[in-house]
Amino acid sequence: MAEHSPTTTDAPARPGATRRRVVFGLVLFVVTSLLFWVPYFGLFAPGAEWPTPVVVVGTAVFALGYLAFPVLLIRSLGSRHSDRAARIGLPLLGVAWIAFSWTLITDVLRLVLAVAGVENPFRARFIAVLLAVIVVGLAGYGHHVAMRVPKVRRAEVVLRRLDPAFDGLTVAVLADTHYGPIDRTKWSQGLVAAVNELDADVVVHVGDIADGTVEQRRGQSTPLGGVRAGHRFYVSGNHEYLSNAQAWMEHMDELGWTSLHNRHRVLEREGARLVFAGIDDITAVHSGEEGHAADLDAALAGVGADDPVVLLAHQPSEVRTAAAAGVDLQLSGHTHGGQIWPFHLLVRLQQPVLQGLSDHGTRTRLWTSRGAGFWGPPFRVFAPNEISLLTLRSR
Repeated sequence: MAEHSPTTTDAPARPGATRRRVVFGLVLFVVTSLLFWVPYFGLFAPGAEWPTPVVVVGTAVFALGYLAFPVLLIRSLGSRHSDRAARIGLPLLGVAWIAFSWTLITDVLRLVLAVAGVENPFRARFIAVLLAVIVVGLAGYGHHVAMRVPKVRRAEVVLRRLDPAFDGLTVAVLADTHYGPIDRTKWSQGLVAAVNELDADVVVHVGDIADGTVEQRRGQSTPLGGVRAGHRFYVSGNHEYLSNAQAWMEHMDELGWTSLHNRHRVLEREGARLVFAGIDDITAVHSGEEGHAADLDAALAGVGADDPVVLLAHQPSEVRTAAAAGVDLQLSGHTHGGQIWPFHLLVRLQQPVLQGLSDHGTRTRLWTSRGAGFWGPPFRVFAPNEISLLTLRSR
């Protein structure tokens, strides 16, 4: 009998890996329980005294969602990356988040009514109906906003070092298209048409093109090749590093965009210079992709001390480094403006700003786009998508 050779499957799981799986499981259990059962008791509070059939049906619906949600989420975002599961699980996540958030808000009203002497079952039923109307209304409207071609958001940005020769230069900013499980090829075509109507001098995409590989999202992303502008620049976002950022850079190059992979390009007009530089997303260094890591020094190598610089960096948090380097304007996305209120409160724990124009240091300005698409749940609540059109002004 041949001697048995140990294989990788025979080796015990590493303690660190086991611990991470246990922690992940516990977090998923707690989050799922909160997202489903907090709204459940908001809608079916004992004081409402709903008829038994109503309670039975409502409980069955919530229990089904509660049991299915973790499976769908793992299949959507785990190693399988199932688009079919994502088309069910991610909208369910969005509705659950909206319901959870507004249950907490309506609980405050519930307390006010109790103090005011409003008795059950009217009080509990009034809150339940109000909560249901709010959740359905916000989910419906939020889905409409997320799926529409973004509206244009215009702003003038004064840069003190900008030469008057570049006064009036227009820059269209795209971010966070997040092509994903829902086929948005027609949406992508509409997005490109809207950008082309702006007739911008420069169009930039500051990352998070898609959730998935180039082969998976080629159909949705290919319309980006139809963007018309004198210059088209692109930098990677964190989501590219979940699905081969180098392939996405090559794909954008094929579509006629210039990938600013820790490098820059110089625009010249009437003897004046304006630098557009770009860096990889800050997650690149841990992605395992060779040659990928945010490197501002490399991006600005050879740039003159008096040259105004526009930096493309996916995450607003990079503005601290940009300000230290004397960058004049940073263009970012990533935050989605919070996407589904009140998730913006969590985003602000990580990022210095949510959206719009902000000042950092003595001369650095930051424009943060709310993004054109959406990540995960196909909803945008109080954080509309946008195409940014910036007009640069000299001092």
